[in-house]
Amino acid sequence: MSTLLIEGGHRLEGRVAVEGNKNAALPLLAACLLTEDECVLTNVPRIGDVEVMARLLLDLGAEVDGIGTTTLRVRAKKIKTHEPDRSLVSRLRGSVLLLGPLLARTGRAHIAPPGGDFPARRTISTHLEALQEMGVRAASGPDHILEAPNGLKAASMYLYEASVTGTETVLLAAASVPGTTEVRHAATEPHVVELCEFLQKMGAGVSGIGSSKLRAEGATRLHGAEHRLGGDYIEAGSWAVIAAITGGEIAIDGARDEDIEVVAAVLTRMNVECGMRGGTFKVKPSKPKAVRRITTGIWPAFPSDLVSLVTVLATQAEGRTLVHDWMYELRLFALEQMSGMGADMFLADAHRIIVQGPTRLRGGRVLDTRDLRSGMSLIAAGLAADGQTRVAPLETVERGYSQLVERLTALGAKIAKVE
Repeated sequence: MSTLLIEGGHRLEGRVAVEGNKNAALPLLAACLLTEDECVLTNVPRIGDVEVMARLLLDLGAEVDGIGTTTLRVRAKKIKTHEPDRSLVSRLRGSVLLLGPLLARTGRAHIAPPGGDFPARRTISTHLEALQEMGVRAASGPDHILEAPNGLKAASMYLYEASVTGTETVLLAAASVPGTTEVRHAATEPHVVELCEFLQKMGAGVSGIGSSKLRAEGATRLHGAEHRLGGDYIEAGSWAVIAAITGGEIAIDGARDEDIEVVAAVLTRMNVECGMRGGTFKVKPSKPKAVRRITTGIWPAFPSDLVSLVTVLATQAEGRTLVHDWMYELRLFALEQMSGMGADMFLADAHRIIVQGPTRLRGGRVLDTRDLRSGMSLIAAGLAADGQTRVAPLETVERGYSQLVERLTALGAKIAKVE
């Protein structure tokens, strides 16, 4: 386990490039199991979650070259087991994306309860209900034991929840099923769009891409494909908030204009000078101001993955802000640790927190990274605070941010990684 030692109070300046979208990389890797041919993914983020998914594919019998680099080559000639390694599954929420490909290739899937952030509070009921519409039977018990005794079948369904991984699970299951599968109330996030585009390259017919109504025309045999991942707008938004919270100036390359605007809209309301120009998103020194309310929502609303970082930014903004994340109960709880740093915040309930700013944050605390996004937020708080702050375990944050220590150092942060 590693600890990040931070000496706060330094402006961060410079340029940083984001790698591919973490939330696209995981379903695309799962999709590689649908064909016996080689698939090539480029601009893959070099993060912990991607490595775990790659090792899950290895465990299932696939050949995976390039782990730890931005180019992965995957070939799954044979699937040797329908039960991926439990210890790996317990580390990754995205392991649920293996259900569809395993059912398509073997007719069975046995997956332990997936891990990741808040595993006890994030069910996969939407995924299971959708697969049952496609002829899948589920056994009772703590593990997810599924089988399609008569093979998967095309179906028409309405998702009770516009779940991202639920939508992706249906697409992955339907891509090689003869007939048309229609999904209504589908998720529309950019990473869902990327999966649709990749499945098209593999030979499946997908229409309605980017809308809440998707139609998948299955192909009896999918072939290999190559895809370059789009830039991670959540990572880009993270660097933008870090620039704003330290009073710095950072140029962020690699994010797409249509993706980053959901972040820019909130930052602009908070009086942060920022904008996209020539493919680069720039944040300049600003004096943040509070906004009455920031609320998360499904795409294209403000993403829950950035709510923790924006809450930290609100501690440095003039005035009072109500932050409301209706999607997850536990995401804001980790930020209570900032009260010991001098932050003026009141946790109204599991979904809402009221922040009064600006306050001068004090270091000297050991902060617990209870989940990936709040971990990055606590690092941001440490960068803005006076004195030294310790954030641990750093591995939690490295699940989603590539070469974090090196890039923070290059921007002028005074930090050290302590084993």
